[in-house]
Amino acid sequence: MKILSLCPSNTELMEYLGFTHMLAGVDDYSDWPDQISGLPRLGPDLSINMDKVEELKPDLVLASLSVPGMEKNVEELKKRHIPHIVLNPQSLEDIEQDLITVSEKVGKPEAGISAAKGFRAKTEELKKISAGIKEKSSLYWEWWPKPVFTPGKINWLTEISEIAGAKNLFSDVELASVQTDWDDVLKRQPDYICLAWVGVRREKVNPEIVLKRPGWSELEAVKQNKILVLEEELYCRPSPRLIEGAVGLAKKIHPEAFSSL
Repeated sequence: MKILSLCPSNTELMEYLGFTHMLAGVDDYSDWPDQISGLPRLGPDLSINMDKVEELKPDLVLASLSVPGMEKNVEELKKRHIPHIVLNPQSLEDIEQDLITVSEKVGKPEAGISAAKGFRAKTEELKKISAGIKEKSSLYWEWWPKPVFTPGKINWLTEISEIAGAKNLFSDVELASVQTDWDDVLKRQPDYICLAWVGVRREKVNPEIVLKRPGWSELEAVKQNKILVLEEELYCRPSPRLIEGAVGLAKKIHPEAFSSL
């Protein structure tokens, strides 16, 4: 079966299912696993080259709505009558369901059931440990610095925070993504500052940038050097790799509690 993936999270979902060998093309930003390095590139996830998609004659295209602007890809797939499914996970449960959905479309439902069980088992293991943690540190997640974008309640990072024994600083806002400002973050007094800028590699992010923000040098998180520069690919993409990110985060915040993982 010849499958195309139009965004990194879909590509990673395929690897988690053991279907990477079926991929015949991926978007420009897909960078994991290594096996995809030689595949045809279909353009940026927001500007997919649909002529190239059509030329490859796929049996199935994995489209997405995880980023605003991807709707035009779906519209074009429909217009050209290219077989596709659209994934739009907002939660860990959604990701679990996507594993089952994709495997069913591929004709290997047992792979999806197995992968979903494994994904849930890891999630439950983290939940069990975090349930015993009394002090839940607040995490300010920074997706973008200016204008400031941070995840709200309806987002996987709220769940990731919780299963890592913490809480999302903006979990009181009933949105998936919140546009705010540095002053708002300052007033909320986060215990940790988590920098995970979308599309920016970890090594390109300088944590000292927060010191230039008015009043931020007085934040306890800054004084105690609780600034975490995190891999955006493990936190900003709605794929099963979020669990890997959750484990890494948990070990940073509560090293003793999660030492067994």
